[in-house]
Amino acid sequence: MDINPFPFLFRVLGKFIYAGMGWTYDPLPDYWETRCVVIGFPHTTNMDTIRALTYIKLAGLNAKLLIKSKWFFFPMSVFLKSLGGLPIQRDKSCGFVDSVIKKYEENENLVVALVPEGTRKSVSTIKTGFWYIAKGADVPIICWYLDNRSKKTRWLGKIHPGESLEQDLYKIHSIYKRAGFLIPSKIKNR
Repeated sequence: MDINPFPFLFRVLGKFIYAGMGWTYDPLPDYWETRCVVIGFPHTTNMDTIRALTYIKLAGLNAKLLIKSKWFFFPMSVFLKSLGGLPIQRDKSCGFVDSVIKKYEENENLVVALVPEGTRKSVSTIKTGFWYIAKGADVPIICWYLDNRSKKTRWLGKIHPGESLEQDLYKIHSIYKRAGFLIPSKIKNR
């Protein structure tokens, strides 16, 4: 259940949070779709999660940010859910991809945002569950970049999943490379 009784208040608060952090953000791009998977790089601190959750409310998106389930304890769980956080259990193979695809089937407009690195640590592999979700739900993947150098969250591009995970990852790698960021090149399935 979404808890968002004051959407205007969340938007105003979001603008203050971004300004207070010294960050700016791109408006939603022309290629935006109300049903998509958003991937974001890099994930270096917990503040990246705060920026993402804040942007979700600031832009008035019907979006869910996938967050480790260990963060969903009372009262933090109420706060995270109110901002669009969706708990995930990554330590088990529990049909997670299929459960997210089912959420798309149940919702006419849904944005699911996640971090393919899966951790704040430096990694050489990315998790590919986002691709399987987008492919299974027949929605595009939109690339978002937290540009720490310029302190700006940026929209970089969109792809529609094709028949080859490897080819699509190459396209995504190229999108981020043009922005000056290299995503991990090795694959960790789902």
